[in-house]
This record gives sequence, structure tokens and C-alpha cells, in this order.
Amino acid sequence: MTGKRIVVMARHGESEWSKNNVFCGWYDSHLSDRGTNEALECAQLLKQSNYKFDKAYTSLLTRAHQTLKIITEHIDQPNLPVEESWRLNERHYGALTGFNKAELAEQYGENQVQIWRRSFDVLPPEMDKSHAYYMSIWCHPKIVAHSYTTSEKFPSTESLKETMERVIPYWDDFIVPNIKRGQRILIVAHGTVLRSLIKYLDGISDNDICSINIPSGIPFVYEFDDDMKVLSSKKFLGDKKRIEEGIARAASIGSH
Repeated sequence: MTGKRIVVMARHGESEWSKNNVFCGWYDSHLSDRGTNEALECAQLLKQSNYKFDKAYTSLLTRAHQTLKIITEHIDQPNLPVEESWRLNERHYGALTGFNKAELAEQYGENQVQIWRRSFDVLPPEMDKSHAYYMSIWCHPKIVAHSYTTSEKFPSTESLKETMERVIPYWDDFIVPNIKRGQRILIVAHGTVLRSLIKYLDGISDNDICSINIPSGIPFVYEFDDDMKVLSSKKFLGDKKRIEEGIARAASIGSH
């Protein structure tokens, strides 16, 4: 088969915790009302551009599944095959999970919070068993089920570097073979997961990736040749102003 291989990626809509400016990570926060509308907007953009897919990939987390369900229903593909994996979960924010970003900025300084959020390899403090959300995360049914089917150790904190160490092998081993078979792929995941893929696919440096932010609910497209060389990178669909506003929201620490 020759020609362009298309992969569409999208970050899930805003979650309830994101609405409250809280570090979410592996906590299973659901979509906010705004997030539901963002997912619908994402679906409408895909439908307007006549995108159809053969398979979708997503994480174990509800906010990603809710977004994907809205998309597939709106593009008239409610039975699209879906593969989920913990390796596409958002990065684990460790002990920062559940804390308001603006309040942490007041306590530790905005620069430190931005380092935790956007640096390539600086780890937040680990989450231990005394953490308020430890049980909520590790007793999640899907996490428990996956713990019995994999020998891999789940993280207690991650930077972008550690997130890439699980995302990129999954991309290479599970997603790329289906792209090469000619399947049209949709990935609905999380900001750090998508930043991992962008860094890898576009060869972005450790420093430059710090300034890359992914807006919620706005799909973007990669095109590849038969050898998986990138032909077109991170082409967002939709209104330029809306895209710029979404990127600015993703970059902001916000307020409380």
C-alpha cells in the first residue's frame, strides 16, 4: 500500500479537576460540563472534515473514554474498535495529585510549579500510601485488573521522561503496525501522553518540549509516508483563535 497514513490525536475535554485547577494525573476525574462541550466540538470538527477511523486507542481513565464516546457517536462510528492501555494514562503527578496549582505556586513559587508541570525530567515528590488519593487510584477496578495482567511496575510519580518510557514503546509496538497496515487511527489521550508522542515524532529537544502545550478538545493530524516518516506535523483542526485560546489555557497555572 502506498500513500499517506493518517493519525488523528486529541486531548480529552476539560475534567472536573482541571476545572478546579487541580493536578489530576491518575485520579479518575470525569469531564466537566465544559469538557463535554469540548468533546462535542472535537467530534464536530472531525465530522465536518469527513474523518472515519478503523481503530481508536485510549487510556484507562474515564475522562478520555467519555471524550472518545462522544466523538465516535457523533461521527456515526459508535462501534469503532477501541484498545485501552494504562500506558496511555496521563502522567502520574505523584504527591502533587489533588493540590491546586495556584496555591502550590504561592507556596513554592510559580517557577517551581512550572518545572514540575513542564520540565522534561524533573520528578514531583512520590505518592506514598498516606496520600489522600492513594486508595482512589490504586483500587480503581481497571488498575487492579491490569496489575494482574502485566509484570510492569506502575509509577508513583513521573516526569515527561518517564511517561515517554511507557508511551513510545506502546506506539512503536502496538499502534504503528496497524498504521502500516493502512488502518486509520484515532488516539484520544492526555496532555503529557500527546506531548510524549509529539516530542518523539517531531524530534523536539528536551528544552523545547517545555513550551509545547496541548489544548483540550481540539483534534490534530499527523500524516506519514509508508516508512512512517512524518509528512505533516500536528495540524490542528478548527478556528485559529480557538486553538490559540486553548493552548494558552493549557499553559496557564490559573488561579483559585
